[in-house]
Amino acid sequence: MIISTIPILSIIIFSPLLGIALAGIFRGEANGIPARVGALISSGITFLLSLHLWFNFDSTIAELQMVERIPWITQFNIEYFMGLDGLNLFFLLIINFITPLALLGSWNVQKSNWQFQIQMLLLQIGMLGCFAAMDVVLFYVFFEVMLIPMYLLIGIWGGSNRLYASIKFFLYTMLGSLLMLVALLYTANIYMDLNGVWSFSVLDWYGMDIPADTQYWLFIGFAVAFAVKIPLFPLHTWLPDAHYEAPTAGSVQLAAVLLKFGPYGFLRFAMPVFPAAVYELSTFFIALALIGIIYGGMVAMVQPQIKRLIAYSSVAHMGYIVMGLFALNIQGLYGSWIQMINHAIVTGALFLVVGMIYERTHTQEISDYGGVAHTMPKFAAFLIFFSMASIGLPGLNGFVGEVLAMIGAARVNIWYGIIAAFGVLIAAIYMLWMVQRVVFGPLTKEMVKRLNDFTLREVVVLVPLVFWTIFLGVYPQPFFERIEVSINHYIQLIKSQEPRFAQDEEESAGLTKFLVWNLEE
Repeated sequence: MIISTIPILSIIIFSPLLGIALAGIFRGEANGIPARVGALISSGITFLLSLHLWFNFDSTIAELQMVERIPWITQFNIEYFMGLDGLNLFFLLIINFITPLALLGSWNVQKSNWQFQIQMLLLQIGMLGCFAAMDVVLFYVFFEVMLIPMYLLIGIWGGSNRLYASIKFFLYTMLGSLLMLVALLYTANIYMDLNGVWSFSVLDWYGMDIPADTQYWLFIGFAVAFAVKIPLFPLHTWLPDAHYEAPTAGSVQLAAVLLKFGPYGFLRFAMPVFPAAVYELSTFFIALALIGIIYGGMVAMVQPQIKRLIAYSSVAHMGYIVMGLFALNIQGLYGSWIQMINHAIVTGALFLVVGMIYERTHTQEISDYGGVAHTMPKFAAFLIFFSMASIGLPGLNGFVGEVLAMIGAARVNIWYGIIAAFGVLIAAIYMLWMVQRVVFGPLTKEMVKRLNDFTLREVVVLVPLVFWTIFLGVYPQPFFERIEVSINHYIQLIKSQEPRFAQDEEESAGLTKFLVWNLEE
């Protein structure tokens, strides 16, 4: 563990407070423009600060870096404990990359604009703190803090049925969080019984001698909370409603970041602490992931609204992530982690593109469009590009993660890889059909004839996402290099505590070994 002399993580996490202060100070001036500018500058500064993490990260070691540990509640040894490794590095960067783009993409929000900026920045703080926290109580606090601004973003700035969607989102997430709270308190009590002292550091929890039956129930407590966040079938029903009603910036943050807390929470907090439960339930979770892939794709095919279609596509894409995660091999974990980054970029971009045309038309019905390429060629180009990336077109970022996740799953059982590959075909059908109905065809709708193409501001928002979509598709190696050691460390940590994993891996053979790509482990 490398202790930081400068609290760089805390500086990054709380730097959005500058934008919050500026939004409050300038709340009534010049139609909210100073508040917008202040929030944008603040989020931009936060992004620039976070580049320090990328350039100063040592990818050759698995231990935590830039660590900050300060006693918080000393009676129970609860700490303000922050740290950085390959598991959370990219998520901190993604949050700070996406937030200014989401703010700039939502520049025209009129309703209580300064309050909108504040909620976006509070959400940024909560997300950053959640990913950086290494104390389980601190993680839970930030996990709950995120609920409030997201609830308000949907409930105040959402669509006509926003109250229903916001309450549904809140209740689903809160129920999962309460189960996690019970599980973490029970786990801490076990640690106290075994060691005579309290500890909520997740590093201390690794390797605890917990009976297998107890692990099972405690893992379920954590798993429900993380499965809701993903969301994993059948706990996914809140997501389409939340996306459909949320403002554009809310949908972007939800797709790009909030859904990633589930897989991250599994690998950081649940799986290394309860390896016996992971062994017993890994097949079950892979099965749920495969159901989500097929179900999400089939339901997306029949959606009449664009945002609901993209929302159900997220259910399918997150299925690949969960599948790779519970494959528990280097290919699956590589695929899962890189796919989370890819999903954040591509799906976030799709929601931005759809939100920009919604500002002009105030309709999400696919049937209200047709022939948009005639009046909005820039919109058409961006929509087609990101749709191709979402499908997993080779050369774009969606291809790399999905293929590796399928290889990892095939190493466990060849049928997992085959079923997942069928999901790619379904994705191609619903995305291409959506593009055909929206972009191409005759120009017959009067509304579409009057549309104006993307402005310079909107193009500026989308171009960085285009760049990373291509870069990660063509040359993902720098990203793999930074996660390799940490991913391997967690795989070995889980398997070393549950020897049956290694035994099963040795006994697996046959067709799979001839059909998959074996990287050195």
